[in-house]
Amino acid sequence: MKFLKIVFIFIFTQNVVAQTQLSKTEVEALPNTIENQFLKTYRLSNNWQEYKMIKRTTFLSFQKNVLDSVTVLKKDAQTKQLKINEQQKSIDELQAKIDTLNTDLTTSIGKEDAISFVGIPLNKSTYNTIVWGIIFALLAGLAFFIYRFNNSNVVTKETKSLLTETEEEFEQYKRNSIEKEQKLRRQLQDEINKQRGVN
Repeated sequence: MKFLKIVFIFIFTQNVVAQTQLSKTEVEALPNTIENQFLKTYRLSNNWQEYKMIKRTTFLSFQKNVLDSVTVLKKDAQTKQLKINEQQKSIDELQAKIDTLNTDLTTSIGKEDAISFVGIPLNKSTYNTIVWGIIFALLAGLAFFIYRFNNSNVVTKETKSLLTETEEEFEQYKRNSIEKEQKLRRQLQDEINKQRGVN
């Protein structure tokens, strides 16, 4: 309200200074704005010593016009304040949405950078380290089992070879034993035959 008063006084004094050269008819012909009404009231008032005397009707008309203008300005200010409030509310809502979106974005980036491994959220680098560690462990295990298999395979081949040799020796031994047994039987039979023939 003080601002409006200061504006009115400034406008009034500027017009008074600027338009002191106008005649009464020129002043009455001015458009009916508040600043021109200040000028008209001042110019059309009577002088008495160092004072200005304003007619009551002029003053009341001027007062009514000023109050109407102030009312219009107040309504305009209220309308603009409502608009400002609505815009501020909209700004607050948009800011809340932005904050929510920023939070969601941070969460999404965190989820994108994290991978769930056995139900535990891990950073990608940690996950990669674990996966490569598992892969290397599996490869090391595979290499160990291949080595063990090759050793076992060599041992198995040697054992089979020895078994084959042993079986061949055993077969040879059996044949030799059978031959010896047959020889011994023949000799025994020959001896039996000799003993029978002697008697």
